Amino acid sequence: MSDKHTGAAPRAPEEFEERIGYKYRDIGLLVTALTHSSYSNEMKPKGLHVDFNERLEFLGDSVLSIIVSDYLFRHYPDLPEGDLTKIRASAVCEKTLGKLAADLELGQYMRLGHGEELSKGRERVSILADAFEALLASIYLDSGSRDAVEKFLMPRVKPEIRQFIENGKNKDYKTLLQQIVQQERGELLEYVLIGESGPDHEKCFEVEARLNSNVIGHGSGRSKREAEQMAAKEALVLFGDK
Repeated sequence: MSDKHTGAAPRAPEEFEERIGYKYRDIGLLVTALTHSSYSNEMKPKGLHVDFNERLEFLGDSVLSIIVSDYLFRHYPDLPEGDLTKIRASAVCEKTLGKLAADLELGQYMRLGHGEELSKGRERVSILADAFEALLASIYLDSGSRDAVEKFLMPRVKPEIRQFIENGKNKDYKTLLQQIVQQERGELLEYVLIGESGPDHEKCFEVEARLNSNVIGHGSGRSKREAEQMAAKEALVLFGDK
């Protein structure tokens, strides 16, 4: 069970470094990422200028998008642009980012204004999601590259991507089948076009999925890609993975 912080004072940023597994050269970047505008605004009457995380959030949004887009492009080569866009949107949406932030108890390390404290700002999804994006930017700027961000981010995002696909909202059957086949060395999986019919504007393609020359699935569709996906879907039944 987590030790949930209930007081107004945030936990130490050094403790958060340990939680995320990244050691900052400039811990001020982390502090800024964890500072909400409400805290900065409360400091102004005291004559104090305090940076807050909105600029980092802006950068983090782009860093997040390119890393997730690159991962999807490389690991799901058979998915069309529209499907990739849907998966990325799910992986980087406010709800998902808020969940990832909550898993890290990120809210307990934030500097919030008194009003946000009273309205349970540490638990508010929008605040957590924005701070998570700012956190990504802070790691990116501190490390000077995407590598450290990917190391922190992708182990957390990949399960969200897999869940989205496996829930049937957007299945890439060919990739799922390939992952199963690759568990055994030397297996050859291929898709063979066995027929096509209909006029050019309304073609129907027929494809067989073959494993070591043995037919394990048959599919048809309005495009070769769709027919291959349907053949892979049928083949997955043999492996008990549909």
